[in-house]
Amino acid sequence: MKKFVKVLMTGLLLGASVLGLATSASAEEKFDGETVRVGVVSDNELAVWEYVAEKAAKEGITLEVTQFTDYIQPNEALANGSLDLNAFQHVAFLNDWNTANDGDLTDLGFTYVSPLGAYSNSVKSLDKLEDGATIAIPNDPTNGGRALLLLQQAGLIKVDEEVGVLATVDDITENPKNLQFEELDAAQVAISLADVDVAIINTNYAIDNGLTLKDAIYLDAEKPEELKEEYKNIVAVRKEDKENELYQHVLSLYQSDDVEKQIIEASNQADVKAWVSE
Repeated sequence: MKKFVKVLMTGLLLGASVLGLATSASAEEKFDGETVRVGVVSDNELAVWEYVAEKAAKEGITLEVTQFTDYIQPNEALANGSLDLNAFQHVAFLNDWNTANDGDLTDLGFTYVSPLGAYSNSVKSLDKLEDGATIAIPNDPTNGGRALLLLQQAGLIKVDEEVGVLATVDDITENPKNLQFEELDAAQVAISLADVDVAIINTNYAIDNGLTLKDAIYLDAEKPEELKEEYKNIVAVRKEDKENELYQHVLSLYQSDDVEKQIIEASNQADVKAWVSE
């Protein structure tokens, strides 16, 4: 009788094990054959998402990753259905885009955060700038505003406190060195470095142009993980797709320890994860 019970229990355990494997397998195969179109901008974002695509392919999911050359097209493509997700912008940029375009794009989850840096070929610190020096900044409201807040943090200008993260050149209330500003598309600011005294460059474009954080003469955050939530980068999705299980699964593939390592490597240790590990 004891022998029979032992055999029966062994059979039950084996059955439970097989059932567990079957459940796990069905979970992995849930999205087999699905395709998700993702838009990115920078080279380092492309490298990271190509790695995520390799992970997804093991589960039968095809990630079609498209690289754009500016910050405008990815949101337009997402809004018109040419993309399913995009991953290039922070919360403040998305909010501003929605306001300007009557859009309803929303964040699916956080990706990484980057410090914003001031770079120069002519001075080694911002306090060495001469009167009338020219500074190139991004011309979109959120990155341009952040650039002005960087200069305020450095003690060069003061900005109207009421405008918050969307400050413009017109919101400068004090400019004792009579600094001049060239407002350029974010992708062009790094290219202008040789022609201005200082260029305030988004980290992804700095990296794409061979710069590192060590080359910056000023950073707006020594600890980028402590930046305001408005400056945390996200995966964006159309509002109606926020609960889409496939897209949420792709996000989970991204928000993992191995992808965190890819983010650090691809950005030359400039970027750090913005999500909270469970």
